[in-house]
Amino acid sequence: MTAPPLFDTHAHLHFPELVADLDGVLERARSAGVTGMVTIGTAVHATVGIHPHDAAEATPADFEAMEALARGSAKVVALGEMGLDFFRNLSPPDIQAAVFRRQLAMARDLSKPVVIHCRDAHAEALAILAEERVSEVGGVMHCFSADVAVARRCLDLGLFISLAGPVTYKNARALPEVARFVPADRLVLETDCPFLPPHPHRGQRNEPAWVAITAAHVADLRGVTLEILGPIVTANARRLFRISDR
Repeated sequence: MTAPPLFDTHAHLHFPELVADLDGVLERARSAGVTGMVTIGTAVHATVGIHPHDAAEATPADFEAMEALARGSAKVVALGEMGLDFFRNLSPPDIQAAVFRRQLAMARDLSKPVVIHCRDAHAEALAILAEERVSEVGGVMHCFSADVAVARRCLDLGLFISLAGPVTYKNARALPEVARFVPADRLVLETDCPFLPPHPHRGQRNEPAWVAITAAHVADLRGVTLEILGPIVTANARRLFRISDR
């Protein structure tokens, strides 16, 4: 049986864990039914952005380069990942917020969707997203890690919800309920490779082919088959990033 089409909305193919085996990584992804992927800040379909960890080091030249890349290539389909990370706090929170706002303003100017990173900062991030009118450009809450209440607020802002490997973990807590709650037309999937491999591969290097494992688990949670869910989430990913299927 042919694998249903899948789309990995968030990969880091340029990381050294994957570069040395990139041909194999891509071939295994194709064999698993992955028909497209967005890799964050590099090639294939790409995004460009300043991660909250790096906000304190961001310079005017960085923003200029980011804008030039976004304007100069049709392969740059979104801005990000951007947002707030109050778990690690590698940059001061006020600087994270300022850099986040500046990138959201750029996204509005460029009419590009955004990829949002949020960890232990959902109230603050949602407030900024509302104030900066994210609904005008759309985007995705990447590697969603909160509960249904937060998911509902993200949906109200016009965002997609992206689920990754943690939804398969035994300690996933609220994520199974989120997987069942999100409307079918607002759900996408990702690996965030080489991080966060799905069960039973925790502790190993993640790769795009394993989005099929997450997809099968989410399909089971939603009470549908992978053959039904796969084409839906793939179409959603292409709509999110405005990528033609031709």
